[in-house]
Parts: sequence; C-alpha cells; structure tokens
Amino acid sequence: MEKTKVRGFHLRFGSHDLVEPLIEFIHHVLVPQGINYLFLECNTSFVFKKHPEITEGTLTRQDAKVIADVCRKHNIRLIPLFQCLGHQGWGGKRNSILTAYPQFDETPEISLDAVWPEIFCRSWCPEHPDIHQLVYDLMDEIIEAFDADGFHVGMDEVFEMVNPNCPRCRGKDRAKLFANVVNDLHHHLVGTHNVEMFMWGDRLNDSERFGYNEWEGDTFGTHDAIDHIPKDIVITDWHYDKLPAYPSIGNFISKGFTVIPACWYKTDAAVDLLEQGIQQAQEREKLKNMPGMLVTSWNNWDRASFEKVIKMTGASQKDELHELHHTLHVITTALKD
Repeated sequence: MEKTKVRGFHLRFGSHDLVEPLIEFIHHVLVPQGINYLFLECNTSFVFKKHPEITEGTLTRQDAKVIADVCRKHNIRLIPLFQCLGHQGWGGKRNSILTAYPQFDETPEISLDAVWPEIFCRSWCPEHPDIHQLVYDLMDEIIEAFDADGFHVGMDEVFEMVNPNCPRCRGKDRAKLFANVVNDLHHHLVGTHNVEMFMWGDRLNDSERFGYNEWEGDTFGTHDAIDHIPKDIVITDWHYDKLPAYPSIGNFISKGFTVIPACWYKTDAAVDLLEQGIQQAQEREKLKNMPGMLVTSWNNWDRASFEKVIKMTGASQKDELHELHHTLHVITTALKD
C-alpha cells in the first residue's frame, strides 16, 4: 500500500453547540488513533448565506474554520460531505431543498407521510434545469468555509429516478442520467475549483453480477454509469456486514479508480473487508489504487456520545459505540505506516 495510508473516519455533523465536543473528540480519539482523513457530513445543516432558506442546522462559517484549523494542525485532511441527488429527506418527508423548491422533487406525487417500501427517501430531479446552480452555490459556500481541497458528493442509495410521472425524466436511461449528474458535479468541483471528488460506490455496483443486495449494489440499471464517469473520482465503497466476497473493490481498481473501502462498527466485517480489499489490489498489482480504509459512524452524535467515546478504554464491546471505538482501533492499527 502507499507509504501514507488513508485512515479515515466519517460522521454527520451540523451543530454550532457541538463544535467544542467535536474538537475534544478529534484531540482525544481521532488523533491518537492516527486518523488522517475526516469526512464531515454536514449536508444542509450548514448556515448558508446565499440561500438561507436551505439551512436546517446551526453550523456556521466560523465553526467550519475552527474545525478545519484543528484538523490542519493535526495533519487531518477534512473532506466535507453533501448528499447529492438522493437522500433529500427520509421516507416521504422532504429536506430543506425540496421544501423550499418543491419543483425539484423527482416524485412530488408521493405523500409526505409515505414510508418504506413505498419510498426510502426522495431525490431531486436530475433533469431540472435549475437544480444544479443551486447545488453549486451550496457546495461553494461549504468548500470556502472549510478551505477544503476535497469534497464528497454522497449519491448512495439513490432509488427515486426516472419517475414515469416526471415530464423531464420519464423513459430515459437511468445510467445515463446518473452519469450526467456525476459528470456535472465533477466538472464543477474538479474542473472549476480543482477540488478532489469523492462519492459512495453502491450505485455503480451491479448487484446481480457481484451478489450484493439492493443497498450495497444497484438493481435498477445505474451501475452502467461506471464506464461513463471520470476515473479520478475517489470511490468510497461501503460494506457493513461480513460477506463471502467484495468483488466491487477489484472491479473499481481494474477500471482505474482509486477505491477506499468503508466499514461500520462490526469489527469482524471491517477486518475481512480490509484484508480482501488488499488482496484484490495486490492481485492486480495496483496497491496504490486502494490506499486505505474509511470507518463510518451513523449514530446521532450528541454531547453525551462524544464524551462517552472520549472516556472509553480497552476493547470492550458493550454497545454500538463501544464496538465502533474498537473497530476504529483495530483498523487504524492495521493501517499504521
């Protein structure tokens, strides 16, 4: 693997009141573990100046600067994450983008009270002529506030596409539409701002070919987009449960992408994913294309959870946070330079 390995950690964050606990968490947990990439998923929780109607949280521009300065001091590369296309709310509920601009909703006919399996979460319409400029404005503010040289666009678990009731999308090719969104974002981030682009990999994984379920892979046809997007996009390919194999890692590498496998709190699954990922990279003689690992966290971080993890010692696995702490230790230890 590369001389300096990626030891990444991901968390959702969007609270002014939790900046101090986050900084303590960075100092007392992430730094001692050797974390050198922090993916901070702020989404619409940032306090936007140009589009205040989109703000759903309390994370300010000054907060972003403080966090970025702390990360820079400890040689941690901070990558903001903003969910694009999908995850525009949960269930039928709209997030602030679709609430402020309901004309961007790909499935406006679905009830706001709808739940899975009628809908997992909403998407914006990839063909609406006005959506991208709004999203660019939001991303630009986040990039500037964090002084970021990388940006994660999300795009996992996108199910709501090519709605037959959408006058712009109906009847079109899902893979082409998905690739168009990726390429538009790449043009703005990489082409305009010279910012490295990251995205989740599941919609580019062929479920039938690789034996994945509908979450870790695509069952609707978006996976063909993999051959129509730039190879300098870094793919974070998530797998949270132990599987017989994770062939998508080798597939991304063979196609020329850099891939960072992503685990969650289950230690045995995380170790297996790392070992199989390294093996697939070695078999292709492209270890540089799998530079490390990303440990994700999906709990709701509050003051109590930050303090709890800070005080943890040993490898006790009493609950999800304990096991996450243990997984973080095991994976970062395995990736020590």
